Amino acid sequence: MLEALGVHDLPLFIAAGLLLNVTPGADMLYVAGHAASGGRRAGLLAALGIGAGCLFHVALATIGLSALLASSELAFNLVKWAGAGYLVWMGFGMLRARAGGGHESAPPDVHRVFWRGVLTNALNPKVALFFLAFLPQFMTPEAPHQALGFALLGLVFTVNGTLVTLAFAWLAGTARERFAEQVQGRRLGLWCQRAAGAMFIGLGIRLAVSSR
Repeated sequence: MLEALGVHDLPLFIAAGLLLNVTPGADMLYVAGHAASGGRRAGLLAALGIGAGCLFHVALATIGLSALLASSELAFNLVKWAGAGYLVWMGFGMLRARAGGGHESAPPDVHRVFWRGVLTNALNPKVALFFLAFLPQFMTPEAPHQALGFALLGLVFTVNGTLVTLAFAWLAGTARERFAEQVQGRRLGLWCQRAAGAMFIGLGIRLAVSSR
């Protein structure tokens, strides 16, 4: 079946993908910031949002729209500037966080954590280009069902990556909640979120000045 989809060396693909998933980046920063400030639930929802955003890029790669970002400088720059602006805006929002927000988030805030995670990933054109460059290395050219093969590899990568970020969110949220039992726990979470916000501003600026 994998041969019909054009997929080869699946175990190697999984191993390489996991190594990439554990590499710190914008996704991990987003999860860490919310787990540190809001506990496990906020961190887990942030991780699920990142995973959902990754599915958006899987869909783009499957139907071939990622190739448009690779070939069109205008399309790439439009998405790049939207993503950079969003990262900077979100970073400033995290910097303005105030102490005393409580240990648990209200439902609207929880939903916002998830959808911000989706946008953080979906508005990064380099994720689309990553899929376009990485997935074909494990595909046979001119396979009869290559689109399905792209979808399969993208889903495998996304599921594994989501499991990694969920585990990271659980650990970071657990550490935060144990610190929260102490007097300075909530303040520590606040400063972790502000540090993540500053890093997001830096990531947004780096994305804005980057090239394909």
